[in-house]
Amino acid sequence: MALSDFTAFDFSGEGRLWKVYKKGSGPGVLVMSEMPGIAPAMAAFAERVAAQGYTVWMPHLFGEDGRSGTPGYVASTLAQACIRSDFAALAAHRSSPVCSTLRAMCRALHAEAGGKGVGAVGMCFTGNFALALMLEPSMLAPVLSQPSLPLLAFSHDRKAALHLAPEELLVCKQRAAHGDKILALRFTEDPFVPGERFETLRREFGEACEMIEIDSSPGNKFGIPKGAHSVLTLHLVDEPGHPTRAAMDRMFAFFAGRLR
Repeated sequence: MALSDFTAFDFSGEGRLWKVYKKGSGPGVLVMSEMPGIAPAMAAFAERVAAQGYTVWMPHLFGEDGRSGTPGYVASTLAQACIRSDFAALAAHRSSPVCSTLRAMCRALHAEAGGKGVGAVGMCFTGNFALALMLEPSMLAPVLSQPSLPLLAFSHDRKAALHLAPEELLVCKQRAAHGDKILALRFTEDPFVPGERFETLRREFGEACEMIEIDSSPGNKFGIPKGAHSVLTLHLVDEPGHPTRAAMDRMFAFFAGRLR
C-alpha cells in the first residue's frame, strides 16, 4: 500500500519534529511500526485499520519509509535503533524515552479524533511501547503484538521483563484494576518473545490482559513456521479460520469494544 495514500505532517515532541502519516476518520489509533520501519506491509496494515473506521496516526520512528525489508536492511536498522538515545532496546526494567513523545501523540490524536479515547498497536521493537502508553489516560486499547524488548533476553529475568519501570508498571496495574484492558499477541516459538514475558503479563494483569498465543511448534495444524514472528503483517495468513486472521479480527473487536 503506497504511502501516497496517507497525509504526512510534522509532530513536535522532545525538542524535535517527528513525521507522522495520517489516514481515516473515527476514533484514533496510533500504529507503531515493527522493524525495519514503515515497509509496504506496515503501510497496508495501517490502511486496513483506517478502513475499519479509525483515524490512524503512524509515526516514522526508524528506517526508510516505504522500503521493503531485507535481512541486511533489517539488521542495519536494528543496530542503528539500538544505539539511539530515544530508544533503550536493552533495558529490561525501564521504558524507552521515546514513549513520552508517543504519549503526547496519543493526547493530540484524541483531541483531534474525539471519542472515548484512543488505541495503539505496537509490533516487535515497538510492541512493549503500547503498554507504556497506558500512562496516558486517553489510551484505552493497547495492543502488544510480538513485544520483543528487551533484546538479548538470555536470562530468565530478561525473558520475563516488560521493558517497563516498576513505577510505570504500577500505574498500568492500577488502570487494569479499574477496568482497563490489554491485548497481547505472539507466536509460541518466537525466540524474540519468550513465553516468560507472557507469563509476567498473566501474573501482573490477570484477566485484564487477553493473550493470544498462536501455535508455531513443529507439526502445528496450520503449518506455521517455527520462525514466525509478525502476527499482523508478514506472517498473517488472511484467510477465514486461520489463527492469524482470527487474531486480527479479535484486535478489531477489541478496538470496537473499547473505543466505540
